Amino acid sequence: MALTAGIVGLPNVGKSTLFNAITKAGAEMANYPFATIEPNVGMVEVPDERLASIQAIEPADKVIPTTFEFTDIAGIVKGASQGEGLGNKFLENIRQVNAIVHVVRAFDGDEIIHVNGVVNPLDDIETINTELILADLETVDKRYAKVARAAKGSDKAAKAEFAVLEKLKPALEAGQSARTVAFNDDEQKIVKGLFLLTTKPVLYVANLAEEDMADPESSKYFNEIKTFANSEGADVIGLSASAEEEIAELPDDERAEFLEMAGVDEPGLNKLIRAAYHLLDLRTFFTAGGKETRAWTFRAGAKAPQAAGVIHSDFERGFIRAETISFDDLDALGSVKAVKEAGKLRSEGKEYVVQDGDIIEFRFNV
Repeated sequence: MALTAGIVGLPNVGKSTLFNAITKAGAEMANYPFATIEPNVGMVEVPDERLASIQAIEPADKVIPTTFEFTDIAGIVKGASQGEGLGNKFLENIRQVNAIVHVVRAFDGDEIIHVNGVVNPLDDIETINTELILADLETVDKRYAKVARAAKGSDKAAKAEFAVLEKLKPALEAGQSARTVAFNDDEQKIVKGLFLLTTKPVLYVANLAEEDMADPESSKYFNEIKTFANSEGADVIGLSASAEEEIAELPDDERAEFLEMAGVDEPGLNKLIRAAYHLLDLRTFFTAGGKETRAWTFRAGAKAPQAAGVIHSDFERGFIRAETISFDDLDALGSVKAVKEAGKLRSEGKEYVVQDGDIIEFRFNV
């Protein structure tokens, strides 16, 4: 499933440090702008405690988590929409991702140079958002003049698109992102075809000082970012990228000791990965027992045959039914046998909308 969350931010805010921690991919780091030019792409495992629970109840030879992509995109600077700092290339990289993870510096310290010379999270957010909005406004303006002429005639498609553009244009000119504009389902299809940057869902990540990682709310910077994120209906999490990179490199026993000393119950990366996974509107179903217990990724709202196709196209093509139990039922009752005896095993057909946590055995014939 080729869905990816793009990590963006100003230069030197900790994007590549965070990416390294997430993927252990060794993206280049340097204390100067544009250390990242080509986007780095890495696959990450999605932390899911349900896998271990399923394995404990229905042991299999192997346990395989599901994965998805993060893309580390080079730092954006003011004027990117006009080509500053290799801006056009970076904006195109953002255009290729499905969601945006916006890393914002939320720590002081002279050892890491801030591109603007001062730490100000809200200014940093505004710089990037403004560049994305300006890039979208350029896209809309180009379409506006062309479609306006066609909409004067009898072209219904042009009239519909022009109505959408007339909603978008004043919002973008006022410095508002496209995702803040309300559209009906038909209009959403038109908006999707414009490939605008500011329609993408956003998760803000406050890159904190290590001493703030156990209690992000203790950071004045985090609270500023949280207030802004809430104003546009976005989520925010706080973590320390440098600490997360160190944690990712530790053996399991030392990692547990580090987390305990830091006063946290799990790496911040786990929270980030789960948040980005849901930001992409992804969910998980499981297959269990036998040779492997495995987590599989599907898009929220997918029906049973589509979910079957995630495993193999033959499963979707020859779909008959999906023998389904929920993880919650298995966890509560303690065995597949008990689930069956309680009447909780369901035989679902082609119209069944798969739910997060479903444990499924697909029946098919090709």
